[in-house]
Formats: sequence, structure tokens, C-alpha cells
Amino acid sequence: MKKVKDILASKSKPVISISPRAKVIEALQLMQTHNIGSVIVMNGSTYLGIFTERDYARKVILMGKSSIDASVEEIMTTDLPAIDSETTVEMCMIIMSDRHIRYLPVVENGIFLQIVSINDLITITIKGHLETIEHLKNYIQM
Repeated sequence: MKKVKDILASKSKPVISISPRAKVIEALQLMQTHNIGSVIVMNGSTYLGIFTERDYARKVILMGKSSIDASVEEIMTTDLPAIDSETTVEMCMIIMSDRHIRYLPVVENGIFLQIVSINDLITITIKGHLETIEHLKNYIQM
């Protein structure tokens, strides 16, 4: 059974983070530069939350706020349930499905490690299925 630690081992991109006091426009520019859909909100080494494209659409555009004036801390998501590296991929999928969320922060001993996205879960699941198919093909050919 695959676990979050398996996802973390295959992640090569560093966490892209921003200060809670940064303006929304800065977060959007950072996301555009790195071609990502979210940035982690950190105060020094302390995880505070996440700012996503969904946050922008729902809390800036629809509420008539200004990307230039609003700060990231005003609209970031702060209530994501934390997981650890021993959490199974299946449990992550259940949590995400039940809560209608796309990201889970990975925390070990109170220290933020990484973020796991729904895309990470899909990728590792597909990879697992492809490995199973390959093993079955090899078994049949024997």
C-alpha cells in the first residue's frame, strides 16, 4: 500500500512559499512564474496555510476585492487537515473527497515538510496500476 512518503520521495520541486503579508498580486505572479496553482503561506519556517487559484477566484474576484490591495493572509486557506508521511494514499483520497479539497500539508513532529496535491495522488495511483499491469504481463508470458 502506497504512502505519502512514497510521494515525497518522488517530488523534486521545492516548496514555493510566500509571506502572509504579501499582496495577492505578488502571489499570482509567483504562481505564474513557477507555473503552479498554489503557493504555501509561511511565516519564516512556520506553515500558516495555502493560497490557491480557487482562493483567488472565490475570495478576490467574486467578493470584489483588489489583487493589488488585498494581502494573502486575508484570503488564504488555513483549515486544511495535516497528514504525515505514513498516511496512505487511499486515506488522503478519502480526506480530500470528504472535504472537497485538493491539497494536504505534510507535517512531521510539528514541522511542515511538503504539500501533497490531488495530482500527486493520481500520478502515484496510475503508476501503481501500470506497474501491476506490467507484472501481470510478465507473469502471463512465463
